[in-house]
Amino acid sequence: VLPSPEGPVPAVSITEIRQYLRTHGIPFHDGYSCLHTPSLFTRGHADPPPAGPAAAPYTLFIDKTTGSFLCTATLAEGTWQDFQANVELQHRGIPPASPEEVEEDLRQASEDARCIWDRALPLWELLDEEETNKTKAMFGISMVSNATLKRFGVRYLRTAKSLVFPWFSPRNATLKGLKLVRVEKKGDTIAYVEETLPRFDSYRNLFGLPLIGCRDTELVLTGWELDALALHQAAGVPSLALPRGATCLPPALLPYLEQFKRITLWLGEDLRSWEAAKLFARKLSLKRCSLVRPGNLQPRPLEALNQGLNFTKILRAALPASHKSIISFRQLREEVFGELANTEQVAGIKWMRFPELNKLLKGHRRGELTIFTGPTGSGKTTFISEYALDLCMQGVCTLWGSFEINNIRLAKIMLTQFAGRRLEDQLDLYDEWADRFEDLPLYFMTFHGQQNIKAVIETMQHAVYMYDITHVIIDNLQFMMGHEHLSADR
Repeated sequence: VLPSPEGPVPAVSITEIRQYLRTHGIPFHDGYSCLHTPSLFTRGHADPPPAGPAAAPYTLFIDKTTGSFLCTATLAEGTWQDFQANVELQHRGIPPASPEEVEEDLRQASEDARCIWDRALPLWELLDEEETNKTKAMFGISMVSNATLKRFGVRYLRTAKSLVFPWFSPRNATLKGLKLVRVEKKGDTIAYVEETLPRFDSYRNLFGLPLIGCRDTELVLTGWELDALALHQAAGVPSLALPRGATCLPPALLPYLEQFKRITLWLGEDLRSWEAAKLFARKLSLKRCSLVRPGNLQPRPLEALNQGLNFTKILRAALPASHKSIISFRQLREEVFGELANTEQVAGIKWMRFPELNKLLKGHRRGELTIFTGPTGSGKTTFISEYALDLCMQGVCTLWGSFEINNIRLAKIMLTQFAGRRLEDQLDLYDEWADRFEDLPLYFMTFHGQQNIKAVIETMQHAVYMYDITHVIIDNLQFMMGHEHLSADR
């Protein structure tokens, strides 16, 4: 829920951060999306901050947009206010607190992950070659060698018919969690179903991170673990997979991507992945990013491996993310072709439950405003919550601003619509549905009634940066603005 219950996090500008570091004699240098400083958490508290060539490595990263920090050596993290508090303590000779003990939920998830990991088998150690080949064929990874699977530590859990991808701590290589992927056949199409330990919002595994060397300067960022395997095998390039695919790039992962001078985003083969790649490139700093454009001869990496395509050629053809202010049609040519060839995808994400709405609006597209009007009690909120839920279940990151009814009542309506049943009559099912509902990329603003527009806009911008929100609902405009605004500047 945004902003946090203690009140909104005070905004901090990059200028203020730089001034604070200079005032306190903390050396820093400018990175792509973070400032790099020596860590307060890795040395004895009595030492002054080291300077000069013999200085300690800069393992503390401060996010330029939010001010939150992460020390990659000790995994200590927190807000800008936490950072300032630690600096003050250090000036008084008090050592900074060690990173908080892992929460109970995360510890439990880690133990569960360890049990599953111990039961899972390396794919090449199944009963016989036939079972291995059958399993690999089921996941479409027949071309992926055992050496690659071994290098990335991929295992197979027979009882759940799932591939198991490990999440190792970048600090001490302990197992922090897992992702399980299984295949479901729906008619002719196959769908991949994912489950993570811990839950999605706490699962921050950049899959493949332990294999990255400190001297690597180029990286290919993918949206799927199997794509990272294909890239490593076919092109021999350092590659990482994002924990939630093209849905979002959590700011907490940015420090781990600071060492790369060049990042190529190859997230998938549809228009949604392309839109996400453009969004993530802005977060990562446009000048170092290139994007692989989806197209017939440029499918996702696993598909490219299966088709025997030339990876070097595809990566060389990646488009720079930072375009100059003026461009020629030649540079737009491929984009225009893509729009013509993918008219369905260009129209946006279709609603599953409202075929008639698809005829009217075609689909949900970024950068568009839709206004629903109707008299009081005509069902606007009920309909819009169903309409937003439909998209959210398809992975559209959604932010709700409910200024008329409170969040508890709104969440109750949405949970009922999500479950498709009256949960008040079946309370024993509540936890099961609530667990599934919690995994949706859905966030609520905590405002209610008339609000200062500036505060609302700032909260939205914060949510877009933190959670890659692509769909915002305001319900309703009249309540947010208050009645006196309506006459003056509608």
